[in-house]
Amino acid sequence: MKLPEHLNKKQPVLFLSHGGGPWPWMMEEMPGVWDKLFDSLTSLPASLPMKPAAILLVTAHWIESEFCVSTDENPGMIYDYGGFPPHTYKVVYPARGSSAVGEQVAHLANEVGVKVNVQQVRGFDHGTFCVTQVMYPNADVPVIQMSIKRSFSPNEHLRLGRALRKLRDENILIVGSGLSFHNLGLMGPKAKEPSMAFDKWLQGIVVNRSGDDRNVALSKWEDAPFARVAHPREDHLIPLMVAVGAAEDEQGRLIYHEENVFGGWTVSAFRFGD
Repeated sequence: MKLPEHLNKKQPVLFLSHGGGPWPWMMEEMPGVWDKLFDSLTSLPASLPMKPAAILLVTAHWIESEFCVSTDENPGMIYDYGGFPPHTYKVVYPARGSSAVGEQVAHLANEVGVKVNVQQVRGFDHGTFCVTQVMYPNADVPVIQMSIKRSFSPNEHLRLGRALRKLRDENILIVGSGLSFHNLGLMGPKAKEPSMAFDKWLQGIVVNRSGDDRNVALSKWEDAPFARVAHPREDHLIPLMVAVGAAEDEQGRLIYHEENVFGGWTVSAFRFGD
């Protein structure tokens, strides 16, 4: 997809917080709780060099033994949460998918030895639709979902990101969707110290380092303060590795930061390449 010369700017890469459950549809029931995240996501489209031709969204809520990418042209919905009001199980985000972009993703990765399977039917999970609904409420940008790999290997996910970096030159926005702190068994004041310590470490690595130095540090994330308290299972951290891989040597920048989520969590989101 050759862009006109005056639009020849590659898209940045994002690692975003997708919040808790179907929060965009519960703003009235939870006044003020998600305002900062809402404002952060709402402001993102205007900050991009152009409207993306498509979004490749790597979601923490799709885990497979091998990487998978969806080629579903008309994705349905997956309500992968429990205990929320009935209306949140009827929400629909009607964005189209793209079999062409899905096939391109698989080709780019497989070409360099990163195995990616194609899945023809896959609905949007809440790691996807809670982010895209706020960014593009008119659902007018195609969204292609991609899984993470059950190995949770940082290096495998960094390598996947590197394989996909060319997409940025074709006006495709790569988004990793997760949470920088994710321990559902630890909420409230007891989460404050470990959450803040882990977040401080993560910001130091993502924002102040780049290239191989950053990659090596992230691959050893379990050495971070309170690492396994922050992520008893690292599914919500791993999409960051894909984003960092796609960012090459570009600097990271903090674009969202909030303390006391769920009464104690500190969470952050990052952008790479401007």
